[in-house]
Amino acid sequence: MSRSFDAVIVGGGIAGISAAFALAERGRQVAVVEREATLTAHSTGRSAAQFLASYGEPANRLLSAASRAFLDSDANGLADDPVLVPRNVLWVAAAGFEGHLSERVEANQVTGTECESIDAARAIEICDALDPEWLAGAVIEYGGFDIDVAGLHQAYVRGARAHGVTIFREHGVRELVRQGNEWQVETAAGALSCDVVVNAAGAWADEVAVMADAQAVGIRPLRRTIFTFSSGLDAEGWPLVISADESFYFKPEGPGQLLGSPADEHLDGPCDARPREIDVAKGIEAVNQATRFEIRSVRSTWAGLRTFAPDRIPVVGFDPHIDGFVWCAGQGGTGIQTSPAIASLTADVICGHGLTGDAARLERELDPGRFFA
Repeated sequence: MSRSFDAVIVGGGIAGISAAFALAERGRQVAVVEREATLTAHSTGRSAAQFLASYGEPANRLLSAASRAFLDSDANGLADDPVLVPRNVLWVAAAGFEGHLSERVEANQVTGTECESIDAARAIEICDALDPEWLAGAVIEYGGFDIDVAGLHQAYVRGARAHGVTIFREHGVRELVRQGNEWQVETAAGALSCDVVVNAAGAWADEVAVMADAQAVGIRPLRRTIFTFSSGLDAEGWPLVISADESFYFKPEGPGQLLGSPADEHLDGPCDARPREIDVAKGIEAVNQATRFEIRSVRSTWAGLRTFAPDRIPVVGFDPHIDGFVWCAGQGGTGIQTSPAIASLTADVICGHGLTGDAARLERELDPGRFFA
């Protein structure tokens, strides 16, 4: 006999576990099924997350703003340590790329985030690794934060379990069958029945949709490369430094270590992403060109998949053609910082809450029906 729930969520990363927490808070009986042994095996566990209010499409920015209070409260007190740790963002540009700095100022004006255009000399005072021969100008964005991703995810797990959520690890979904008003979710350890299936499977979201006889929306898993290195400089107080054309970034990552990336986006399939030597090399070259680092070796490398819908806006809501099938996917590069708002929206849509204001606007903009008109 199958176990019965109000909702079964496919995927235990930040999207799935936050949605489980939000639904359970609203009194629903929820199960999370995750095929890996750990809930953060893929994108969530490989994120170099930074809370950046101005990042992404306008809808992503609105979601970030709506998520701020929950993150500021250390996940309503569920986290053991601060979820947000202050770190400003320094956008830097070489000669000929100053126009990108104007775009950053405009983005911050939309979100109301304090920022300031500064000259190269001031930028080098803030981060003395920058090469004055490369640097033409900069924008300092105040109010940025590092996000304790592991701490935030664990807070969601803690809150979900406190509200009775059942979490199945190493339970890959084998079949999704709609029978009458219920779903039968066949897993490696048996069947689960539910009213609603929530597709929070990240890079595998389209595969899960097809399994449910839904149409794929065109989720694009884009591989991003990360490496860490030693600098020999006192970097503890540095901001996150991002090239204004988003061709690289670096930031402090623990004592004596920095994290860098070519900020690459390589279309990949749903997989256990692995870094490629050529991408690491390109990242090192880009960072070296703009700084005094002279990186010759790295301490560690990894890669993760950032999944985007075709319009780079998250996909949240009921599928227009398959009863009881809900999308919670395509969070892309803002999935961690927008998780509180996306989880709340997912839960409100499922529970049939009438939404108003910004929430109603987001419900319309994120609705999966936009791909099937």
